[in-house]
Amino acid sequence: MAANSHALLGPSSAKRWLSCTPSARLTESIEDTESVFAAEGTDAHALCEYKLRKSVGLPVPDVLPKLEYYSKEMEDYADDYVSFILELYEEAKTKCKDPLVLVEQYLDLEKYVPESFGTGDALIASDGTLYIIDYKYGKGVSVDAKENPQMKLYALGALEIFDCLYDIKEVSMTIYQPRLGNVSNFAMKKDDLYKWANEIVKPKAVDAFKGIGEFHCGAWCQFCKARATCRERANSNLKLASKDFADPPLLTDEEVEEVLGKVDELASWAEEVKAYALDEALKGKKWNGYKVVEGRSIRKYSNEPEVAKTVEEAGFDPYEKKLLSITEMQKRIGKSKFTELLDRFVVKPQGKPTLVQESDKRPEFSTAAADFKTDNREEN
Repeated sequence: MAANSHALLGPSSAKRWLSCTPSARLTESIEDTESVFAAEGTDAHALCEYKLRKSVGLPVPDVLPKLEYYSKEMEDYADDYVSFILELYEEAKTKCKDPLVLVEQYLDLEKYVPESFGTGDALIASDGTLYIIDYKYGKGVSVDAKENPQMKLYALGALEIFDCLYDIKEVSMTIYQPRLGNVSNFAMKKDDLYKWANEIVKPKAVDAFKGIGEFHCGAWCQFCKARATCRERANSNLKLASKDFADPPLLTDEEVEEVLGKVDELASWAEEVKAYALDEALKGKKWNGYKVVEGRSIRKYSNEPEVAKTVEEAGFDPYEKKLLSITEMQKRIGKSKFTELLDRFVVKPQGKPTLVQESDKRPEFSTAAADFKTDNREEN
């Protein structure tokens, strides 16, 4: 089972403390707040653990009655995850006579990171390849396994257990994120992983544990508990905000590119500062020049069944008939039946053009292709 507490320098926050070493101690005393999404993810992991343990013959108590956020969708994704693990296990058996599957395995990382540990969702130890699989139920941000420090730390912890038991040459690390259709894999040689651990992780972890080093802001700030009040992040964003923005045609190409590279972070930071200020105000803090007021409210029925009854008695139909969405329809009739009956009717219109960085995995938008699709729709 997963550990109940979190390490100061845990694998899940490794990208942040490796990039901004003082951040771990800076946020140490800030209280954690669990969101509904995190609680839902916890239930999803518990369901996956239950199903995977059961499928490989390990004893496990029934968790279904305890899952507050259980849904048919969650169960379907868990079944798909288990099938994925079992396929990897079968693959491992073709190269090793006695591969081993471990579920929610405690991983000790103290050899490289002070007082650090983690929990591997699923591990498959075998000769040749050590498999690390991490299940992510979130659908907000797609997570890439390539050079992912969380996955590499999990791999190091798994090697501490199995490197002396199996002839491991490389580690295969997979992020399984079903709600985004994301199965991201990254493999690296065992020796390269050890080199990263000794040359990069060890010295950075020492600084992070001591709370020393330079602050740096970047994508890793997204889940930092100090993101709304961090001075380094504020300085970086205020530097951009202080620019005298004229109409885009009056800016140089270089200035436009600078804004494009930082505008999303600036908007995100501004919203987080506002949310922090409101939260503090609701706790009683007074901000000079500001007050808390009641926001706009939308009318709603106090008793919907009674409304429907009253309208029907008056001779009117209180309901509108609406076709279920694709997701709801799939839940209602099941994935296989949905595919059999309705797959031929499902289309995916072209998405609205959006400007992203070149590192984005999506293919570049083609204006000619878009025009061609539009012409075909008009002809048909």
